[in-house]
Amino acid sequence: MRPEKVLHTCPLPTDPTNDGAAELAYVMGFQQIDSTNVADAGGKGAALGELSRIEGIRVPDGFCVTTDAFQQVVAEAPSIDARLDELSRVKADDHATIRTLSADIRSGIEGVAVPDDLVAEIGESLARLGEQASYAVRSSATAEDLPTASFAGQQDSYLNIVGLPEILRHVRRCWASLFTERAVTYRCRNGFDHRKVRMAVVVQRMVFPDAAGMLFTADPVTSNRKVATVEAGWGLGEALVSGLVAGDVYTVRDDQIIGTTVATKPRSVQASPGGGTEDAPIEPRRQTQPALTGEQVVRLVKLGRRIEAHFGRPQDIEWCLAGDDFHIVQSRPITTLFPVPAADDQDNHVYVSVGHQQMMTDAMKPLGLSVWRLTAARAMHEAGGRLFVDVAPILARPAGRDYIIGALGKSDPLIRDALQSIVDRGDFLPSLPDESPAAAPAGDPPAPVENDPAIVTELIRQSEESVATLRSEIRSLHGTALLDFIRDDIAGELKRVLFHPRSHQAIMAGMEATWWLNDHLEEWLGEKNAADALTQSVPHNVTSEMGLALLDVADTIRPYADVVAFLHRVADEGREGDGFLDELARLAGGKEARDAIRGYLDKYGMRCAGEIDITRTRWSEQPAALVPTLLGNIKNFEPGAGERHFEQGLQEARRKEQDVLTRLRALPGGEEKAEETKRMIDRVRTFAGYREYPKYGMVSRYFIYKQALLREADRLVRSGTLREPDDIFFLRFEELREVVRTDAVDAELIRERREAFRSYETLTPPRILTSDGEAINGEYRRDDAPAGALLGLPVSAGTVEGRARVVTDMAQADLEAGDILVTAYTDPSWTPLFVAVAGLVTEVGGLMTHGAVIAREYGLPAVVGVERATRLIQDGQRIRVHGTDGYVEILSSASQP
Repeated sequence: MRPEKVLHTCPLPTDPTNDGAAELAYVMGFQQIDSTNVADAGGKGAALGELSRIEGIRVPDGFCVTTDAFQQVVAEAPSIDARLDELSRVKADDHATIRTLSADIRSGIEGVAVPDDLVAEIGESLARLGEQASYAVRSSATAEDLPTASFAGQQDSYLNIVGLPEILRHVRRCWASLFTERAVTYRCRNGFDHRKVRMAVVVQRMVFPDAAGMLFTADPVTSNRKVATVEAGWGLGEALVSGLVAGDVYTVRDDQIIGTTVATKPRSVQASPGGGTEDAPIEPRRQTQPALTGEQVVRLVKLGRRIEAHFGRPQDIEWCLAGDDFHIVQSRPITTLFPVPAADDQDNHVYVSVGHQQMMTDAMKPLGLSVWRLTAARAMHEAGGRLFVDVAPILARPAGRDYIIGALGKSDPLIRDALQSIVDRGDFLPSLPDESPAAAPAGDPPAPVENDPAIVTELIRQSEESVATLRSEIRSLHGTALLDFIRDDIAGELKRVLFHPRSHQAIMAGMEATWWLNDHLEEWLGEKNAADALTQSVPHNVTSEMGLALLDVADTIRPYADVVAFLHRVADEGREGDGFLDELARLAGGKEARDAIRGYLDKYGMRCAGEIDITRTRWSEQPAALVPTLLGNIKNFEPGAGERHFEQGLQEARRKEQDVLTRLRALPGGEEKAEETKRMIDRVRTFAGYREYPKYGMVSRYFIYKQALLREADRLVRSGTLREPDDIFFLRFEELREVVRTDAVDAELIRERREAFRSYETLTPPRILTSDGEAINGEYRRDDAPAGALLGLPVSAGTVEGRARVVTDMAQADLEAGDILVTAYTDPSWTPLFVAVAGLVTEVGGLMTHGAVIAREYGLPAVVGVERATRLIQDGQRIRVHGTDGYVEILSSASQP
């Protein structure tokens, strides 16, 4: 039951349909507020109302001046409304305009007269609490302290305010703080409508504490939900929040303090006798004394756990200690924690990120998650819009542990280090005997396969025939028959082709030959990563062929100046859809250009960034995404570059082969070593290219599924069941089938899923996540790089120096010859950019992931797994990539040539 409000009756002038009196809530006491009142009391006010209901939690009493009061006042200031219109059109990076408009709006709000009836309401509430008492006056926006966006620190708070006139003045200042430059910029960046975010104001009795600080019920560094962190200092908590002093830090687990750091605290913030606060020195003997006793720390954490249980998620809590009593003055969700996969048991789990294996760490929509889970060979767990595999049962047993750490470590040493650190700690997983079946790795290793190129061509032929059959059979299906067909095709034909034993044998043959060559040639010749040069321009690599094919499209377009100019306009205007292709036909050479682009899309148009998510927009749906790369190819390359690029790589591989074999024959036992090496070189060149094909076949099927599902979505829109076709992306596969069957949908569920997805997009998934919520990304434990170098995994040999181009969206890439591409990850869709750059640096990746494979085939020095590369390397800086040794040096600032 929603609590009864303190109401004030007044017409609402902003509602054009209002022809009478509407009831507006101007003031609400904490006892009248709960979590349903965010629209009235803002996030902070609603949280205080909830806190005041928790048994054993002391909350200083107070009230909220509600958002209705804010709306009433703003509505009576037309100049503010006009400024809001201007602000709605400003982009987040237009700092000068934001600064000017936000200052005008703040000035207008601070200058408004507070209506007499609102003054009376606030005065009555103060009289109840003590008119001459001291109060904290705090902003409480409707988009503040929410589960998906904290907005912490974006609006203002004022302490030790005394008397009605001063409280009214600071209420206006809090209203105005909704439009500080930092708050406006934050909303622009996070997609919040300025008109829909309203401001309430909390007026709360002041506590004058001996000590104050923050309590995080989950470790803010490791994200471990079972570890709480307390920060404490003398006086008011503002000393810690403002950074005036560092506080004591206590770490608590299972009611035991497991870590204590006592800071030197020379200053504090205290209440000023004339109102407000002041910076005050701490006497020398207390500066190094702990602000809390051990017993107080444990008691505070227990209070925090009670608050956390009430809200159902980890909390960031502000507390004050007066005498020996803790007062809670605020609690907000910790929004930066990565969610933990739900589990049906109390066992400890170790989750490995699927996204880091697939080179796609972005959040996925529910339909994409469910289709991928239907496709996968192993059970997967969802969290934060990502998928994870639980390896705890294997990791707990010695044989399984060696297998899983070794297998994952070959690809990504950071995952290996993270898993090893969990094992070495010995406090999280049991050590179980090997007799259990769980000790064995999943599936037997594939049997060796003969070195026959016909194996690859036959596998490709079978996959192409299977896709053609799917395209034919799905065309006439609709309704539940379509959904049933797709589900059965995934479980049957897709998995049959994707996990065919012969296909697995071919992939492993190429990988094992690569490992053999690297290990033996380093041992025999002292040469690191020798296989990198030997695998350039291998046959049947559909991903590398895709990058070279776009060079051929550029060759078709380059002679026609009008077509090139038109494509520049398409890129500048950010065209949607594929309509611009038909416009090309009206230009000289346009028909040839259109046909070349469409021919490319016929073969590769099912690809896109993040392509394992079936909901992502494909190139065939948005061909303009390819235009910037196509224009770069026209500008940076001469005709015939695609064929020359492949031939140069082939000649380099042959030259490297002869060099290696000649040097081996000069060694003791050299003829035998050379013969064995020659067999492995032939083997790697036969099978390495096929590594890319199974995913191409899978993505081809995904696009056919998607096109059929969108036709069904269009029908549901026409019938009024869905508001828009992409609503289906926020339903799981079986949920979508039920919607198709019943012609009924839960619109609120779709709205909630859209909102959750937006919050997931802001999170960075860890490589390893435990069921305690601890995020572990591993470390490079090396000392073989220069001081200050950024460490990573060497995946493609060579050293290159050039301009760093930090690119987060392929469609926005502006590359020139000699540039080094720096990005978060590269799945196959990024391959067309590889032909234009001289080197590659990514935050995510492994030795056998797609970006590494293509970098080697193109002969690009590459280092992957460089933590925070896109933040540590600035666009335009000169960098040196050491692809053989696995590190990156920053040579100059972005402003230097």
